[in-house]
Amino acid sequence: MIAITGASGQLGQLVVEDLLKTVAADQLVAIVRNPAKIQAFADRGVQVRAASYEDKAALVQALVGVEKLLLISSSEVGQRAVQHRNVIEAAKEAGVELIAYTSLLHADSSPMGLADEHIATEKMLKESGIPFVLLRNGWYTENYLASVPPALQHGVFIGSAGEGKIASATRADYAAAAAKVMTLENQAGKVYELAGDHGWTLSELAAELTKQSGKTVVYQNLPEADFKAALLGAGLPEGLAELLANSDVGASKGGLFDDSRQLSALIGRPTTTLAESLRAVL
Repeated sequence: MIAITGASGQLGQLVVEDLLKTVAADQLVAIVRNPAKIQAFADRGVQVRAASYEDKAALVQALVGVEKLLLISSSEVGQRAVQHRNVIEAAKEAGVELIAYTSLLHADSSPMGLADEHIATEKMLKESGIPFVLLRNGWYTENYLASVPPALQHGVFIGSAGEGKIASATRADYAAAAAKVMTLENQAGKVYELAGDHGWTLSELAAELTKQSGKTVVYQNLPEADFKAALLGAGLPEGLAELLANSDVGASKGGLFDDSRQLSALIGRPTTTLAESLRAVL
């Protein structure tokens, strides 16, 4: 059986949906805090089991009979290391034979503060003795698409990424890769650096937005503190604003670029382009 943690999240639901194309529903275990959120999967025969990243005992129960586990990194930045340790220890207790973990692109050399908890989790996996595979995901294109409406409204797209290239892909692209790895044999020890086929700068994003919308949008590069202040002003919580501003600065240093095309090789098709993603939003 294959289990997925965080199965009610945006990435998790896409992974389950992809797996259902090739794996019998009763061989899938969706682990969630609130089973009601994915009742539709239960109705289709998926085994939905309740457990949170904080509750190790519940995680052990949820992993009974599971051979392969996709550990989708927690969304609670700052709490991830503790939460992931619970999952890894529970997996060991339950006899899980392989863990796939959604880490960060080039986590071991990334200039982004976001990498710290991923590095800590990768270390825990090594020390656990459980065979594992790393899915080092680059940036989701969706992380920037949320800024499209205000950019169109004001004619300015703001950030702190300078001319750093961002090789993003969509959640659906990363989900397809995770689902594929969960169904392949001999994955233990593999490290996938997953990113979009084509890198782009925020200036190029603004230019593409101008082209598709017919409204002029320019990119304005801000110092990290100013970008964070703008995000706070837009109503984002402190932690998220800090993370996004720091990540943009990391992008300016090459932290979100990779041109190895391992993602498209894994999913057997080109990754979704920025132009396609913007077209869908507009």
